[in-house]
Amino acid sequence: LEKYYDVAPNSFLKEFAGVSYLTREFGDRFDENGASLYLKNLNNITEEMQMEILKREKLDYVFQSLSFIAVAPVLLMEPLKKWSVTNFSFTSAFYEGKAGFIVQMLLVIVTFIAYMLVRKLKDNGSVKEEYKNPNTVWQMKLYKKNRIVKMIANSFIPKDKTRQYRKDINLIKDSAAKQTIETFYINRICAFIGVFIVSLILFMQIHNISLKYVYENEKADYNMLGEMSEAEKNSAKEILKKDNYFLDKYKYTKLKGDNLKAVLKQDIKTSTQYKDLTDTELEEATQRIYKKILIVNKEYLKAYEWLFAFLFGVIGYYGPKLLLIFQKYMRKLEIENEVMQFQTIILMLMKIERVNVEMILEWLERYSNIFREPITKCVNNYEAGAWEALEEMKTEINFEQMLRIVEGLQSAVEKIPIQDAFDELDNEREYYQAKRKESNERLIKRKGMIGKLIGFTPLVGLFVGYLIVPLVLIGLTSMTSTFTTMQTMQTIQ
Repeated sequence: LEKYYDVAPNSFLKEFAGVSYLTREFGDRFDENGASLYLKNLNNITEEMQMEILKREKLDYVFQSLSFIAVAPVLLMEPLKKWSVTNFSFTSAFYEGKAGFIVQMLLVIVTFIAYMLVRKLKDNGSVKEEYKNPNTVWQMKLYKKNRIVKMIANSFIPKDKTRQYRKDINLIKDSAAKQTIETFYINRICAFIGVFIVSLILFMQIHNISLKYVYENEKADYNMLGEMSEAEKNSAKEILKKDNYFLDKYKYTKLKGDNLKAVLKQDIKTSTQYKDLTDTELEEATQRIYKKILIVNKEYLKAYEWLFAFLFGVIGYYGPKLLLIFQKYMRKLEIENEVMQFQTIILMLMKIERVNVEMILEWLERYSNIFREPITKCVNNYEAGAWEALEEMKTEINFEQMLRIVEGLQSAVEKIPIQDAFDELDNEREYYQAKRKESNERLIKRKGMIGKLIGFTPLVGLFVGYLIVPLVLIGLTSMTSTFTTMQTMQTIQ
């Protein structure tokens, strides 16, 4: 039976095997109507399973499109960009520059987090259990076989019996994470290193995009709506080619400010690239190329970017912990469902002869999830004093329905028959069944609301941050620049 418990795919088959074993050991009983207690217990297990299947089907229905909605922004970014640039050519300055790339990366990160949380939210409370030996995962192999990794990890892992150690262990248990404290901290360290390196790569890519935009962007001050005409494109390409010649020539120069401007202006004036320029055109070309030189000379990895990469790495370091906290919160939504499962287990066991409180506690421990730690502690301390062990468990529980179960077990310890201690479970079976259905409905509704909030966040960010805000801000900036130029021309005239 114990071997089967280790490989059974869900709790319902465990209950079936356990009840069958007890019936084989102690025999079957019949109620006043001649009904078999064993068959009645199998019917209770079947009802539990049907309720769980119904709950999971409803969750699947609620979440069936949220996963796609969460990842939709990644698929829609390029079509939105092409539409915006085609219809409003002035937005190319945003989409092809640093700002557009930064917004893209933020959307990808938010989308990844949202998708992961939606999946966690949907799958939490699943009857499927994974049985993995913690010592066989890659984190433990790396920790045990690499002395340097072990030394680094041990410097982060809190010392045994410290407050932080207990908090981390409790968090791992409360979140039902299949990991040890060593794997937990290996994950955190790897997250820090990964985020730090990726951040540096992204910063370098941002600089490369800025350089590419300066060297390859053909956009000049043309019409705000629609695409550039063929003549405008050819003219822009010719100007860009001429500008790049001077840009390559002066991009690493030690000249600064007005000195650079003066030298650049004289070079442009005497160059073969620009001939017969008016004073106004010469000033415009000098100012344009000078601004490009300033931009190019600033595009290198700066000290504050290393600092930002480190800070992002710190955020990544806390990422696995925040994920466990989220998982712990999601598990707490299942707390009422778990207590009602305990009630069903007690209902099945209380009429079997020779079943005692300790055996009930062992069954509750086997199927517990949220209350596993206090129940395990109670089972371990039971031999030293049953009443005291149950009283200590009461101090660690603050859920009313679970407290009533513990009080019922305490009554059964005081020589009151278990069946009498939990007589209300049998008498009010239909009430508890209806209450559990209603509890499942509330749980599905609450998870659905949280899932929609998380799932639609990237989509809202896409339309607001990647389309509307750039369109409005760059449009207003372009209009302001246009009006300023018109006013300047009127003043000259």
